[in-house]
Amino acid sequence: MICMFVPELYSYTEGPEFALNRKCFEEEFREHVSEKKWTELDEDQHRAHAMRLLDSLEVIAREKRLKVARAILYMAQGTFAECSSEAEVQHWMRYNIFLLLDVGTFSALVELLNMEIDNSAACSSAVRKPAISLADSTDLRVLLNIMYLMVETIQQEDMADRPEWKIIRETFRAELGSPLFNNEPISVMLFGMVTKFCSGHAPHFPMKKVLLLLWKSILFTLGGFEKLQSIKVCKREELGLPPLPEDCIRVIRSMRAASPPASASDLIEQQQKRARREHKALIKQDNLDAFNEKDPYKADDARDDEDDSDDNDNSLEPETFPLERDEVMPPPIPHPPSERVSFPKGLPWAPKVREKDIENFLESSRSKFIGYTLGSDTDTVVGLPRPIHESIKTLKQHKYISIAEIQISKEEEFQKTPLSVGEEDVEMSSTELLYQGILPSLPQYMIALLKILLAAAPTSKAKTDSINILADVLPEEMPTTVLQSMKLGVDVNRHKEIIVKAISAILLLLLKHFKLNHILSFEYMAQHLVFANCIPLILKFFNQNIMSYITAKNSISVLDFPYCVVHELPELTAESLEAGDNNQFCWRNLFSCINLLRILNKLTKWKHSRTMMLVVFKSAPILKRALKVKQAMMQLYVLKLLKVQTKYLGRQWRKSNMKTMSAIYQKVRHRLNDDWAYGNDLDARPWDFQAEECALRANIERFNSRRYDKSHSNPDFLPVDNCLQSVLGQRVDLPEDFQMNYDLWLEREVFSKPISWEELLQ
Repeated sequence: MICMFVPELYSYTEGPEFALNRKCFEEEFREHVSEKKWTELDEDQHRAHAMRLLDSLEVIAREKRLKVARAILYMAQGTFAECSSEAEVQHWMRYNIFLLLDVGTFSALVELLNMEIDNSAACSSAVRKPAISLADSTDLRVLLNIMYLMVETIQQEDMADRPEWKIIRETFRAELGSPLFNNEPISVMLFGMVTKFCSGHAPHFPMKKVLLLLWKSILFTLGGFEKLQSIKVCKREELGLPPLPEDCIRVIRSMRAASPPASASDLIEQQQKRARREHKALIKQDNLDAFNEKDPYKADDARDDEDDSDDNDNSLEPETFPLERDEVMPPPIPHPPSERVSFPKGLPWAPKVREKDIENFLESSRSKFIGYTLGSDTDTVVGLPRPIHESIKTLKQHKYISIAEIQISKEEEFQKTPLSVGEEDVEMSSTELLYQGILPSLPQYMIALLKILLAAAPTSKAKTDSINILADVLPEEMPTTVLQSMKLGVDVNRHKEIIVKAISAILLLLLKHFKLNHILSFEYMAQHLVFANCIPLILKFFNQNIMSYITAKNSISVLDFPYCVVHELPELTAESLEAGDNNQFCWRNLFSCINLLRILNKLTKWKHSRTMMLVVFKSAPILKRALKVKQAMMQLYVLKLLKVQTKYLGRQWRKSNMKTMSAIYQKVRHRLNDDWAYGNDLDARPWDFQAEECALRANIERFNSRRYDKSHSNPDFLPVDNCLQSVLGQRVDLPEDFQMNYDLWLEREVFSKPISWEELLQ
């Protein structure tokens, strides 16, 4: 499983460094062990050598330190020269990495990384250079490589792990998420590297490696989507809320992709095919009759429609994608005409209703039938007709109270009655510690991530003012042959794809974890993403030939680690580079697209002004093109984004996109009284972006100030010391200039002013 992520750490330009790491290790190793190989030593000898390497890391000489770091990196890479297969490399990687962690290597690496971050000489040298290459970031790359391999290997659980390894893993997880390194979690330090790189002060930072390590650190300390789901279930139990209606992950895994609606060009192509077939069939009348019976334009024959669109779309075969099987539809079975229409067994999602929706429904019903309203009372149904009673009963059956609603109501209580409610008991989870760590600079972090995402997006044009994200992929000497140029071109494209993948995963993980931790910490991050133009940036990303992006073959599998160090490499040719690998699609790019769609959903959900931004930026045709990708999870999030804006797109759009409307109905969760397909409330909801965002911002600032800013708490609510003895006994630190001029102050403020003792004593 680890093989999926480790190759992406190295660019193909770094290939020659594998042999250099091996050479450094063997030189160190042979000084102490002359006859045996590393794989032939026992555990005590392994530990002794790891300790020796760790001690050598503390030398002052940079060259010697780099040599030792390379030797440690070779250990983390599985001492591959002594292995005969990839499985053996993975076995030794895992063993060596747990050994390195146990002797305390990670803390030493963090200290060295801090030294390199603060290395002003390297930064100023890189700033002055006209062209930065791989050589400028050697020390940083070696350290980040070891740290990434350690985090990535340890976070992968294996049933065959020893019991002590499981304890080491949990301890390491807790340490990574705690403020043990420089009084801040490791993720905060890496965020600092990202902002320093984007500000232009450290253009030599290997940003791909930093982002990959940041992603894996967040994933390991906070947990993935399975962990999120279990935390959500536990939190709902603690708050006394009913269990979730279904397991989202399981529902999405069981979904099947739908064939996308045919575009205008596809329809023209179909017409041409039909014309050709008609021309061939003119010879025999019975052939023409048989063809007319199976007219691909018959709207009521769903199977024929799907077959036609299969001809036109380069359909994916996501067999290797873990969420879905290969086939989009089973092969058509011949049925008699009367049995052709098949109905779905049921909708995949249970419908949901908010408390607010029930209140709105009752308000409108009361004002219509009785002529008065009762505010937020949802129980009194006197005077309302029986069908309304039935409607209310159905709505209440599907009422869903989210954790966010409980958190908002508690926050309102804290703001209204701070004295009677008392101090909030905040659970110091890994998510809370990370939020506290990034809170002071969160806007800068979001801007920096989006800047790098923009530079890595395939739709971005090369501009002089954009940041250079290729510092850790470009070689010192530029290619001289066509083959070298092609290889570098593949490497650069792959490098950008990996950066997009890492940033999209970081943003989505943070949004999901912050939302579960506290809704207003999620809103704070989401709002700064919106202010930094995240919505148009993601739409710009999707405004390309998305099928080409997802089927791109920017990888050379024979150069991937560990294949390239175990097998004899075949000779590369221009043809083999052009052909790429045998995969039908690029898992990495599909993953990025789904993540970006999910981020867009998170930013716009229940936010009218942001939904209107989707409409204003003309996102509907861009999103509709993304439906061509036949992958159920991706289609679901595209359909969700189309659903929220359908009522604003006009009747003509709905009329000409009925297949899309049907897909939304079949795949997206229903809100029982949400008339998403019609524009009934358009006049009632003016678009005031500033007012909505300002109101939200005020709530967020009050929350952050109350919970985290203890220095500016309201003096009226602080306890008062009324005891004269303790007040006079308090030590007051006076400023130095006051102490120097104390005599002058006494003369001016005390002796020269008349004091009315009678008034003072009264």
